[in-house]
Amino acid sequence: MSSMETPVKRATPVRESAGPAREPRRRGRPRIPPLALNLIALVAGIGLWAWLASLGIQALPGPAAVADKAGELIADGTLADDALASLRRVLIGFALGTLLAVPVGFLMGWYPVARGLLEPYVQFFRTVPPLAMIPLAIVLLGIGEVPKIFVIFLAAFLSSVVAAFQGVVGVERTLIDAARVLGARDGTIFLKVVVPASAPFILVGMRIGLGSAWGTLVAAELIAAQEGLGYQMQKAQLYYDLPTIFVGLITIGLLGLLMDRLLLLAERRLTRWQETR
Repeated sequence: MSSMETPVKRATPVRESAGPAREPRRRGRPRIPPLALNLIALVAGIGLWAWLASLGIQALPGPAAVADKAGELIADGTLADDALASLRRVLIGFALGTLLAVPVGFLMGWYPVARGLLEPYVQFFRTVPPLAMIPLAIVLLGIGEVPKIFVIFLAAFLSSVVAAFQGVVGVERTLIDAARVLGARDGTIFLKVVVPASAPFILVGMRIGLGSAWGTLVAAELIAAQEGLGYQMQKAQLYYDLPTIFVGLITIGLLGLLMDRLLLLAERRLTRWQETR
């Protein structure tokens, strides 16, 4: 070896990294299906109800007595007639309230002038319970079906209009600006950007409005009604007929729950584009 040659050190082979260390698998608790939880809650609620009834608290009727009364009302057709009458009133009032609330909410959210003109009235009537409008509705509209539907309409409208308004206001400004950069006009932006982005808010407002409509039903049927779940409950109150009152309450709850589930299904189908969290 020449003296001018420098010894070359052999590079030590580098072991390839085996990658990030794998985290130990966590053993999570077994997940209980939501339907099973619902059934558990239902059974527990009925059991608690039966136990309280067995204690004789304020002559509370038990599940068996309420079921027997429901069977009687179903057999003579009373429950079906009353349920259909109440359902008709709620559907008409809810549909009219929603159909008016959506365009009014859009106008308030899109046009500042419309917001300045309409928002004071909306906020004012939101602070007035729809039940407080019953005397005025009787005086102005009489004692037929119109005042009943009007009170339900008012409850649904005031709940839905705010949701529609917030839906338009909450649209990201970047989406609107991007559409304008691409040459879209206001009408196209409104239909293609604002309306789809506001759909989740509108559907949530509809669900809230539906609950308000059912919550106002019993009081609305105080206006000289001859049929309806609220009417039967008011009549049962005079005779201290607690099983009939419970049947009415359960029927209203079941109908409201079914309609809410249908709206929730529509919400999931119409807002599939949303990011799930």
